[in-house]
Amino acid sequence: MEALSKAKQKWVRSLHQKKMRDLESIFIVEGEKLVLEGIQMGLSNLEMIITSEAFFDQIPASLHFKTFTVSTKELEQVSELKTPNKCLAIFKREKYTLLEKSFTLVLDGVQDPGNMGTMLRLADWFGVKQVICSKDTVDCYNSKVIQSSMGAIYRIPVHYLDLASYLKDNQQQKFGAMLHGTNYKKVSYPKDSILIMGNEGKGVRPEIEALFDVPVTIPRYGEAESLNVATATAILLAEIVQ
Repeated sequence: MEALSKAKQKWVRSLHQKKMRDLESIFIVEGEKLVLEGIQMGLSNLEMIITSEAFFDQIPASLHFKTFTVSTKELEQVSELKTPNKCLAIFKREKYTLLEKSFTLVLDGVQDPGNMGTMLRLADWFGVKQVICSKDTVDCYNSKVIQSSMGAIYRIPVHYLDLASYLKDNQQQKFGAMLHGTNYKKVSYPKDSILIMGNEGKGVRPEIEALFDVPVTIPRYGEAESLNVATATAILLAEIVQ
């Protein structure tokens, strides 16, 4: 157990920037529940924990990694949350292999961190094997994404790729969510389906839409203009796994 130096505090704060997280190939997890979940999963990529003294006793003594204790004020200074929790952990990123012929969720330009985190959580719940993102989709290691993923960030492989190239080279059946398409209830989905979801305001890009095998839609019965993308994802994933 060590004190956190000013230089180390500055380094931790820098990790709230995507370019620094990418450079170091690490990510930050905040909050007792998420940190303990990572520890209990036996993740070998845990680099360090920064914690208040009140939380220190909850960390298993058998684990060997750097632990720094800080005051509440110091924790506030390195936290990105409006109301900091009692601890913060830094993890090395896993290196995932792109899977073939696996149940896959594709995100084209999703921008809202809350939506992204919820969609990772849904992928975790419904047994999706990997999530493939366009390069302009929000960073999965954004603090708000991690918080709303509720631990799914530990379990779901996420890749950022050129979507058009990925989909052209892939022989799996591709189902894309659209406002106008085949009723999603009237479609047969293979176990290794690819479900493609688009940007919150603009939907899927035309060049990606052109690669759909089947455009699907969720029928509207009321007056709402559209569905939230995470809500639509939940409905479609639930149907695919039936």
